[in-house]
Amino acid sequence: MSGRTERGAKELEVGSQVPRPHEVGERWLGEAETERGSAVCDCSPPLGQERTPAPPIQPQGAVKMRPHPKPQAFPLDMLAVNRASPEHLSRQLYHGLVAIIRSRALPPGSELPSTRALAAELGLGRNTIVAAYDQLVTEGYLANRQGARPVIVDLPEGPRETFAEAPPVPLRSPSLRGQQLLSQPYHHGRPGHVAFHPGMPDAQSFPFGVWGRLVARRASHGGETLFGTYDVTGHPALKEAIAGYLYSARGVRCRPEQIVVTTGAQAAFDLLARLLLDPGHTVWMEEPGYYGAKAAFIVAGARILPIPVDQERGWYLDPPDPLPRLIYVTPACQHPLGITMRMEERLRLLDIAETANAWVIEDDFDGEYRFQGRPVPAIQSMDRSGRVIYVGTFAKLLFPALRIGFMVLPPELAGRIVNALSTTGQFAPLLLQAALADFITEGHMNRHLKRMRRIYAQRRQLFRDIVTERLRDEITLSPTEAGIQVVGYLKEGIDDIRVSQAAAKRAINVSPLSKYFQDTAPTQGLVLGYAACDAAQTRDGVERLAQAIAEVLG
Repeated sequence: MSGRTERGAKELEVGSQVPRPHEVGERWLGEAETERGSAVCDCSPPLGQERTPAPPIQPQGAVKMRPHPKPQAFPLDMLAVNRASPEHLSRQLYHGLVAIIRSRALPPGSELPSTRALAAELGLGRNTIVAAYDQLVTEGYLANRQGARPVIVDLPEGPRETFAEAPPVPLRSPSLRGQQLLSQPYHHGRPGHVAFHPGMPDAQSFPFGVWGRLVARRASHGGETLFGTYDVTGHPALKEAIAGYLYSARGVRCRPEQIVVTTGAQAAFDLLARLLLDPGHTVWMEEPGYYGAKAAFIVAGARILPIPVDQERGWYLDPPDPLPRLIYVTPACQHPLGITMRMEERLRLLDIAETANAWVIEDDFDGEYRFQGRPVPAIQSMDRSGRVIYVGTFAKLLFPALRIGFMVLPPELAGRIVNALSTTGQFAPLLLQAALADFITEGHMNRHLKRMRRIYAQRRQLFRDIVTERLRDEITLSPTEAGIQVVGYLKEGIDDIRVSQAAAKRAINVSPLSKYFQDTAPTQGLVLGYAACDAAQTRDGVERLAQAIAEVLG
């Protein structure tokens, strides 16, 4: 054994450790190439001599030091270094040493090995050890002494790192509101499971080349206005672009000042629930209906009363008692059934809201995708009393990860919303908003929307043909003319939750229709999104879905 290795073994006091391959020149990013001036002293006794323990020192802050303990073996096996990890070696070493100190594997007052000795044992560069030691000194785990190696500070008793399996410590339960939040449904799918995720657009067809150039251009010339948290209600250019688009495409009448840009439609529902509802208030909601909006209202403490909706008769607008504080509807493309609210139902809804002095949230779900005739005008365009709040999103038009939605507020509410937005932080990055404004005003969105309507119409017909051929006896598809998803009603006796679970095992993402019901007897079916699948994916997905149904039927 060389003199250097003997010295390392002596200082580590670990007996006959097998040295690891030495890696010359390890450095922590940002560290100087020399240890000169480091906070850590690397003083070691001459070979063959023991150091006389010096009395422990008191670090600043009057942290108590115990008497110098009897030397004991350094727990080298607790320092695991993984060169394949993305975490830098010095950080791995730091975490290992913190664990040793906090678990008291070495008692307070113990000296750590010299940087040279530990570097030799671990096969690391000395600067890597110095960087870890310096950080521990900075954070108060170690204390330096003149002419000696650093020692472990006697820290107050606290939670210790344990390496044996320990029973979990019971934590305080969340608040009642927190428990409500944690109990709400989750359905965001998984990467690669595009068949048949409800409401998922085809991101592969999005013009990311154009989008990337617009973002880069704004990033290069944005100035300070795009890189702060200004314009919390939305970038002015985007609000103007949205107002123009909504008027031409959906008949929505509004000024840009009435538009509030949010991080998606769900963020709008959450904010509106907190703004408009107190615990105990009544909300009328469609049944079956969108569980994301329902979750926001439930967490706000609202009482949900159902407005029954079915494929044949539409909305049952016989008012239940009590009268509502808020009414939520998806009139352009009812979620999840895909039907469109008739004019007589729209007028009846506005009349009920007027009588009850209630707010109306109009969720324009999939309103852009109608495959016969033009998209129908929004209810907001018929409102004359300033009670309809229109909510939209770019998730289906562009791609969901963009996380940009919007709401159109009545003027008196829009004028005071800035304080609520500042409190909740529910405003989207200005850089993306500015790029989206360019995407709209330069005509890219209209071109993309026209192209995707053609593609989705073809995929919709192909999907219906394949399902009808392969699953004729198990599924009946609803005859809807709008939206990028469709409901498949299951044959009597087939449980939709069991089918969705069996499909998930085959990388097929479907949503059971029964989970869209709360107060009435659920209908067994599947909500099936077809838009993100090309012909090959559709055929393969339907075959896997057939296998899942066969498994449930036994």
